[in-house]
Amino acid sequence: LLEKFGITSAAYFLRIIMDGIPPSKDKHLFIKDLRFEKVEVRMYQPKISTAGQRRGVLYFHGGVGWLGSIRAYERICRYFARKTNSVVVSVGYRLAPEHPYPTQFEDCLTATIHFMRTAQDYGVDSSRIIVCGDSSGGTLAAAVAQALVNRRDVPKLRAQILIYPFLQAADFNLPSYQQNEGVPILSKERTLILGLKYLNKDLSALNSILKGSHIPEELRLKYQKWLSPDNIPHEFKSRGYMPSTIQPYSEELHAFTKPFLEPVFSPLLSEDSVIAQLPETFILTCEYDVLRDDGLLYKKRLEDHGIKVTLCHLQEGFHGTIFLAVYGKILSFQSGIKGLQKIT
Repeated sequence: LLEKFGITSAAYFLRIIMDGIPPSKDKHLFIKDLRFEKVEVRMYQPKISTAGQRRGVLYFHGGVGWLGSIRAYERICRYFARKTNSVVVSVGYRLAPEHPYPTQFEDCLTATIHFMRTAQDYGVDSSRIIVCGDSSGGTLAAAVAQALVNRRDVPKLRAQILIYPFLQAADFNLPSYQQNEGVPILSKERTLILGLKYLNKDLSALNSILKGSHIPEELRLKYQKWLSPDNIPHEFKSRGYMPSTIQPYSEELHAFTKPFLEPVFSPLLSEDSVIAQLPETFILTCEYDVLRDDGLLYKKRLEDHGIKVTLCHLQEGFHGTIFLAVYGKILSFQSGIKGLQKIT
């Protein structure tokens, strides 16, 4: 309504809401704003003394590339720094539409490489650096991890932590999309609307993309081995699942959605040669989340290549439960509290 009356944009309004009220000063942490080359970051360093170097965690916030901020994720980053005695770097990547995709990925990659090269300056062991993110931040963490596998000028990542990540835009009819299509906070339709806005694309093709008309036959066959519902354990289909029928392919739609299928946007669609080199992985999924099966399918792909994966599935969880968990009793749910503990 505010946007229709010309008062403010939906993005600006939602950013203010998401930022919320900043927490008070933290007596357990040194907190400072820095710039890693052109990227704004906030570093959280525990005040407690330690005999050796700490692990480092780069945190990429969620928000579909056009929401979220360092301030919005202040509580989460403080929590992880305190509870794990780690140096946490919250990356303030630039947001769309002011800074078009893939600026967000480029900023996260730049900040990661800078931190890896300067880790010792902050008391961090460069062999114990982790990338972590939730929702679209999980997409960014996965994409950064993939971009680093063939780099020889920086240390290897120790691990990646992906919290209910979005990992593919090829199939919006997986069991979790069918079972949770109307579940808040992230419905099936809303997922694609946000993705189209992130890429600054028109919404007119929404229904055709949801039906899969953007995937040509040769890619459908290629993706089948990675995206097949057969790769999802049977217990995750118990709430119901109907295999989708193949829709007529549109070459025009495929050209329109080409960025959707790039590994930066859809890390699950990366080639085997990249997947096989990824570090140890922790994936958190929620039962009542359209993105649940993205995490489950990525787990299988990684394990098929011998990568160690820890899965935390929150049976009562929903998309966003980790973000809410640090806001105290009023907003937190047991699923989010359990998830935070497992990540720690």
